[in-house]
Amino acid sequence: LAGRPVTGVLSARPAAPAVTPASPIASAQATVFQVDAVHSAVVFRVGHLGVANFWGRFNSISGSFTYDEANPAASMFDITVPTESVDTGNAARDRHLKTPDFFNAREFPNITFKSTGIEAATSEKWNVTGDLSLHGVTKPVTATIEWIGEGQTSQGHKRGFEATFIIKRSDFGMTNMMGPVGDEVTLMISFEGTKK
Repeated sequence: LAGRPVTGVLSARPAAPAVTPASPIASAQATVFQVDAVHSAVVFRVGHLGVANFWGRFNSISGSFTYDEANPAASMFDITVPTESVDTGNAARDRHLKTPDFFNAREFPNITFKSTGIEAATSEKWNVTGDLSLHGVTKPVTATIEWIGEGQTSQGHKRGFEATFIIKRSDFGMTNMMGPVGDEVTLMISFEGTKK
């Protein structure tokens, strides 16, 4: 990742190296960050009736990530999103989404993503492969993860990323109301971590 100019309370730092096909073994410089749920967000977009996109969100997120400045290919992401926290601004619809018709939140309480590999896309974006678990199904997916910034702040040493996943819900056994509700879903996660 090339260094992005840092402003505000963040302190400037040297540019980070780009991801190369290096060893996946972390170096001694690897830094672990705990996801700050208060300053992170999860939203999703899906087609409705073929005429518009419908948006929703999840109100909870947890996890951690490791950034290895000496060997970025060894960086790792581990994110958990509780399905019970789904929020579309309509209580009746939210209750329906938590049933077995969709997320089945009681049986499958979490959506998780655990990275398995990283490749550079641009100087500030990575293509991150990993295992996405949703609705009791685990499949390999590739997300685009963009580095937003890093620095020492009044709330500790912080680093932030934004991730975009494009999946088909049918691949995860979520086939109810196919047609009125689109199959392709875009899931976007903005997560800020605090250095442990």
